[in-house]
Amino acid sequence: MSPQAGFLLQTEILPRLISAIPQAVSFIGSEDAKELVQDGTLIAAQMIHNAEQAGTKVLQNPGAGRRGARKIKTISAGNVAFYTLQKLKCGRRSTGSSTVDVYGSGTQINGTTRLTSLDEAAPVTSVDDVGEPLVLHDVLSRDEEDPGTRAARKMDWESFMASLSARDQIIINCLVEGKPLASLARRRHLNNSTRLYHKRRLADAIANFMGSDILIQIRRKPSWKDSLDATREKMACREERRH
Repeated sequence: MSPQAGFLLQTEILPRLISAIPQAVSFIGSEDAKELVQDGTLIAAQMIHNAEQAGTKVLQNPGAGRRGARKIKTISAGNVAFYTLQKLKCGRRSTGSSTVDVYGSGTQINGTTRLTSLDEAAPVTSVDDVGEPLVLHDVLSRDEEDPGTRAARKMDWESFMASLSARDQIIINCLVEGKPLASLARRRHLNNSTRLYHKRRLADAIANFMGSDILIQIRRKPSWKDSLDATREKMACREERRH
């Protein structure tokens, strides 16, 4: 794109898109005006680039001047903005214009597919602990690990406990239950240094058996929640921009 065409894109075409898109273009799915303005700007830039590659010059007002004096093909910035709006109305986007993709804007405009919120399709009538209504994604999104990971870790823990002596198992059970080791020391006749020795020894044994990053793993958020959290943050930012 030439510098002159880039200047026209910024000063002549972009203002037209900003003023016309909110009233002339229907939003599909989660689209908003700012997103479509950005998309339309890219479509207009591609249109200008293709025109210049074909030898057509983009001008602010090609009709100005004497007739017959122009020997090259020209197109106005207003025409670029007009056809960009027509493409957006038809569902075309800078990322493609497929009418087969179920998520495509053109497919939804044609009525071939329709996106429906699961919260609307399958409402949940229960409430949480504080009385707030539960929706479907609240029921599906739990902070706990998946059952397979918990079952595998439980099997590893049972194997580890089976490899310990009876005294070590008592010490670990005491720590798991949150009881002070002092009560166990009185019954087992263990002094402070011996208790600290067994505590550190068992901690090293657990780290060697489970892996040195076991504490990081049990505190890590399930990876399947990353996309859900990213979607929520995106929707929250979009709602803030609207207001």
